[in-house]
Amino acid sequence: MDTLIYSSFTVLAFVALVFHVLAMKTKSQISSANNPHFKKFQNLFFLVYFMALFSDWLQGPYVYKLYENYGYASNQIALLYVVGFASSVIFGTTTGPIADRFGRKKIALVFCILYSFCCLTKLSSKFFWLFLGRVFGGISTSMLFSTFESWYVHEHTETHDFPNEWLSVTFSKATFWNGVLAINAGIFANYFVEVQGFGPVAPFMLAIPFLIIAGLIIMKTWRENYGNQTLDIRRSCMDGLRSILFKETILYLGIVQSLFEANMYIFVFQWTPILGPGHPPLGMVFACFMVCIMIGSSLYAVLLSKKYQAEQLLMMAVGLAIISMSMCVYSTNGDHIYLSFTAFLFLEVAVGMYFPAIGYLRSQVIPEDLRAGIMNWFRVPTNVITCAGLMLVHNNTIISSTHTMFAICTGMLIIALVSNFRFNVLFSSSKVLLPSNEDKVSLIKAES
Repeated sequence: MDTLIYSSFTVLAFVALVFHVLAMKTKSQISSANNPHFKKFQNLFFLVYFMALFSDWLQGPYVYKLYENYGYASNQIALLYVVGFASSVIFGTTTGPIADRFGRKKIALVFCILYSFCCLTKLSSKFFWLFLGRVFGGISTSMLFSTFESWYVHEHTETHDFPNEWLSVTFSKATFWNGVLAINAGIFANYFVEVQGFGPVAPFMLAIPFLIIAGLIIMKTWRENYGNQTLDIRRSCMDGLRSILFKETILYLGIVQSLFEANMYIFVFQWTPILGPGHPPLGMVFACFMVCIMIGSSLYAVLLSKKYQAEQLLMMAVGLAIISMSMCVYSTNGDHIYLSFTAFLFLEVAVGMYFPAIGYLRSQVIPEDLRAGIMNWFRVPTNVITCAGLMLVHNNTIISSTHTMFAICTGMLIIALVSNFRFNVLFSSSKVLLPSNEDKVSLIKAES
């Protein structure tokens, strides 16, 4: 299987390069690249955001191995994983209102401090400290995937008044380079753990300097912005939940996000044991997955330039994920490791298309003053489903096999596809006539 993996990586890397070149030649990419003010602003955001993502990716490959190295059994490790997701469910919904009230810049700084503390807890083998680290890790993850985007969208639309189509450019680039960061983080972590022999705690310590530097840059360069500044966290949370329940476009988009990302997280915990019997080089498998994400993000940019709408591309991503999960239902019901690997590659391409699409659509339908709170509410069902799936598979209770798990995942994605279709209908009908993006671009060029 090694030959297949290495050959796949070579082919996929070439395809990713081709699609990236094509994406860079699209109209939106060219028009945004020609505006120096936008490029400066975008690079300022990327510098911080990519450091935060890189610190997160550094830790991912060695969490399980670290716990195992400390002598914990598989059921104890599963509990620690679930604690992280549960923490995000319980506390995550409050991070949005807090960021809106006290300032997103301040909460981004808190993220850097809190995540650094989480890394430091890994120095101890005591269950209490590891448990506490997972609790704060869940809170930090909620901040990473809501506060940073909320800050950027506010600055992009409210402060600088850049064209909305350039949001897609930023989210597409972020997804592409996220894949690059993940590959390099894996290599970086592997070098210090395996080659230098510092052990599985090394990546967590390496993440801290990146978080500190990111925090310093935020302090020096970011403007502060706010959402709903009501101090009543309970009311802010309820306002966000009310917006989801009573505004159909937000509700259906939330269903799509929750179900798609739950499937994605379940896949993360399933792919290693599924491919394990073939004894593949796991680092290269992971690299193949990340290259597929890069292909998906570039494909999104190319198709967007061909007059496809973001909501249509989101539906394509969900449809491709359904095909992938359906393949897994068959492949995991027998000895079809190669088919499973192929299905996983399709899923990662879908993930690469999904993230820029969902990021842009969130920016269009979620109210500015409730953005972070609503985004964290979206993560609640995601984490609940993921926790349930992990516990049920691990304890071999209701879900007795990966075959059954993937069948359930396929069903959830079909619900997501139906919700996506309903969202598309509502979103298309709710669009109002605004100055065209071409007019906005022309105006910005004239001003600059």
